[in-house]
Amino acid sequence: MQDTVATKAGARFQPIFNQLDNVLRQEAGCASELDYTEQSSWMLFLKYLDDLERERAMTAELKGKDYDFIFDEDHRWSTWAAPKNADGSFDHDHAMIGDDLIDYVNTKLFPYLQGFKQRASSPDTIEYKIGEVFAEIKNKFQSGYSLRDALELIDQLRFGSQDEKHELSELYEAKIKKMGNAGRNGGEYYTPRPLIRAIVEVVQPKIGERVYDGAVGSAGFLCEAYDFLRQGKLSTSQLKTLQTKTLYGKEKKSLAYVIAIMNLILHGIEAPNIVHANTLAENLADIQAKDRYDVVLANPPFGGNERKEVQQNFPIRTGETAFLFLQHFIKILKAGGRGGIVIKNTFLSNTDNASVALRKQLLEDCNLHTVLDCPGGTFQGAGVKTVVLFFEKGAPTRNVWFYQLDPGRNLGKTNPLNDADLAEFIELQKTFADSPKSWSVDVEDIAPATFDLSVKNPDGGEEIVHRSPQEIMDEIAALDAESAEVLVNIRALL
Repeated sequence: MQDTVATKAGARFQPIFNQLDNVLRQEAGCASELDYTEQSSWMLFLKYLDDLERERAMTAELKGKDYDFIFDEDHRWSTWAAPKNADGSFDHDHAMIGDDLIDYVNTKLFPYLQGFKQRASSPDTIEYKIGEVFAEIKNKFQSGYSLRDALELIDQLRFGSQDEKHELSELYEAKIKKMGNAGRNGGEYYTPRPLIRAIVEVVQPKIGERVYDGAVGSAGFLCEAYDFLRQGKLSTSQLKTLQTKTLYGKEKKSLAYVIAIMNLILHGIEAPNIVHANTLAENLADIQAKDRYDVVLANPPFGGNERKEVQQNFPIRTGETAFLFLQHFIKILKAGGRGGIVIKNTFLSNTDNASVALRKQLLEDCNLHTVLDCPGGTFQGAGVKTVVLFFEKGAPTRNVWFYQLDPGRNLGKTNPLNDADLAEFIELQKTFADSPKSWSVDVEDIAPATFDLSVKNPDGGEEIVHRSPQEIMDEIAALDAESAEVLVNIRALL
């Protein structure tokens, strides 16, 4: 019955999303999939809040109590975005349109919404989130006629039942995926959900534990952790713990922050614990016991070049963003805490001082029990191969179990990673079993000078060697010098 309801919701909501995309494509102020997602997000957010307020007001009325609305009457969705007649039909006579609508949104609505941040009682309230979201987002509609069309489409969506929220969350995820695949930075916004589900399955977060992603992006890890934790029958207190004291994240970029908030809301978290901040600006020395988490799940951005003042916050100084994040994650875990972190595979073998020192720390301070080697094409639009590091903080590594993921086909936009591809990994990882794709390495066999963790399948024929860009450049320079010397000798002979 539940699947039937969800299918009906899908049949109703999918065409609305399609029409909304058409409106956005024709809007001069929206130039890319990023803009489409951003503009959809702020309208969805306000419609969700209006439905939430209506539901709360009805519940209060049934109990004979008054309800204090978050929004004043002039700025409620039902007043400016979708005014209705007494019979529930759309009131076109009182609906703003054209320049009047654009002027209202830009000069009255957004400043009012931004003010919630100052008026909120604390950062963990929905009021604070409203202020934070609208401090970071701008209305990009230039045509009030296009905006009117978009608002009327959004008004047809419903957030009443769990089935409706589930369907909307799936449609929103599809929108995030399209945005992530639109450019070269696909992995920044969208980590393949089958990979996230496999990571969550291995790490096994539990109700009562605090789960953290300091590079939250679109909140894929936290959403999948939420879905994982909701399995089974939960008590009222457990559900409240899951809602309010389980999932935490930080995000530096404005658009990703807004998308993360909306994504978690659609999954069922009313006031997500997402902070808009640069995680790497936090000095590791300032992290106290109260700040630590039980579980870290993340795909931090890689390839960045952090400034010197940011690097000062870390004992192992490097410009590589992902290496700084890894230090942060190790530090912020409690003793016994567990991590599942995506990182580019060159981390395993780079010979620069920072890479060697970080591998040494990981092996000595944590039990790096599992390394999942992902094939090329796992991340759409990202030109690097990745691995997933699974570790537990507080005890040194004795053995590292490697699994080389090989789906037996070339992965791409039309042939992405799926859950079945990862089923064997999840099963074998439970016992660290050997197979043609998996093997274990004793830490005693890891070279202490380099702590090299290269993926070398003993049954895989040739060793896979991943050289760093610096090594490649050094070789090119050496070959150039050798060629120049040969030319000098030839000239001397002539």
